[in-house]
Amino acid sequence: VQLQASGGGLVQAGDSLRLSCTAPGSTFSNYNMGWFRQAPGKGREFVAAIAWRGGRTYSADSVKGRFTISRDNAKNTMYLQMNSLKPEDTAVYYCAGDRWRARNWLPNTEADFGSWGQGTLVTVSS
Repeated sequence: VQLQASGGGLVQAGDSLRLSCTAPGSTFSNYNMGWFRQAPGKGREFVAAIAWRGGRTYSADSVKGRFTISRDNAKNTMYLQMNSLKPEDTAVYYCAGDRWRARNWLPNTEADFGSWGQGTLVTVSS
């Protein structure tokens, strides 16, 4: 699955931003999808994942209650709605597709994902 992330930018603390991830082609709806991020000087960390059928989601504790992952399989697009942004949310955000088709459980580690977008930068100023 080829992925393209977009929607990043420079915002102030407390603002909202919505990231999008598009996957041209017909296989998007068969894969669990996720978002990861990598802050300057740090490793890539899991943010959220959503099941291939939609509905089930899982988020990292650091973003629970602030970020919402969703998907529209008809549009081959996944979203990450980010509210109440904090300076510590500053990072390059990557969308990713599950390594396995129609896996029954939600993955949350880098090794579980086999397709990656190019990343989109989110900068939150204080």
